[in-house]
Amino acid sequence: MTDRPDLRVNIGGIHLKNPVMTASGTFGYAREFEELIDLNRLGAIIVKGLSLEAAKGNPPPRVAETPCGMLNAIGLENVGFENFVKDKLPFLKKLRSPVLVNIYGRTIEEYARLAGRIADTEGIAGIEVNISCPNVRCGGVAFGTDPLAAHQVISAVRRQCPLPLTAKLSPNVTDITVIAKSAADAGADSLSLINTLTGMAVDIHSRRPKLANITGGLSGPAIRPVALRMVWQTVQAVNIPVIGIGGIMTAEDALEFLIAGASAIQVGTASFINPRATMEILDGIEKYMKEKNLSQLSDIIATLEI
Repeated sequence: MTDRPDLRVNIGGIHLKNPVMTASGTFGYAREFEELIDLNRLGAIIVKGLSLEAAKGNPPPRVAETPCGMLNAIGLENVGFENFVKDKLPFLKKLRSPVLVNIYGRTIEEYARLAGRIADTEGIAGIEVNISCPNVRCGGVAFGTDPLAAHQVISAVRRQCPLPLTAKLSPNVTDITVIAKSAADAGADSLSLINTLTGMAVDIHSRRPKLANITGGLSGPAIRPVALRMVWQTVQAVNIPVIGIGGIMTAEDALEFLIAGASAIQVGTASFINPRATMEILDGIEKYMKEKNLSQLSDIIATLEI
């Protein structure tokens, strides 16, 4: 058995002490978990999706439980860039874990403007670009479901911001590798996947949708096999790091993604059920490595035997 495995990993220019990251939209602005876990143990913190202006999101009900998961239609509610810098960033800058900002916009111009503002702001280690948002100038089709639109938005962000750039991919496509290659070609330093799958639920008594928005994003253990398959496919298609997301509840789940080729993982829905999930997953990865006498994370990543 080794004394202490080396869990460090480089994700597109961001040096992480370990591969356990928080998923945007499930961890608030980190302060919400301050009394529950040691935030400085996290590999990286990705804050709630951010837009140029504050957004109220969708009307309630916005969350519905489903078998092995949940649906959400929060609508990307957030405080807006200026309030984030004034009210949220000072606390985040005190942490020793890298902080990434997840960004979104309704147009390519909005993405680019926000990226430019972030580039001039201290205390941010990188950006994660949510391309699952609808492009209001192209009939509402999500940027992340069209290779050209994905390329255009990532290129625009790349031109405005020199920070490490992660493109967060939508699973609601026929072939995830096409979008992955497009984002990589446009200048993404890494990819994170998957975002939520589109779903819905109906109240049979009222005969109405359980979500006011009718449809929402499905997350949780129910989507893990889909996420794992897409991560594995993407790793084969690109030469940049891939971050696995989707229903990771335990260290065993995280290890599946790492073995399939992910360089890091994000924990999302699990934190709603168990606020200490990130810490337990981190401890579990380290325990596994000690038991297997593995000295560094690269001894696990992409070791799947076919």
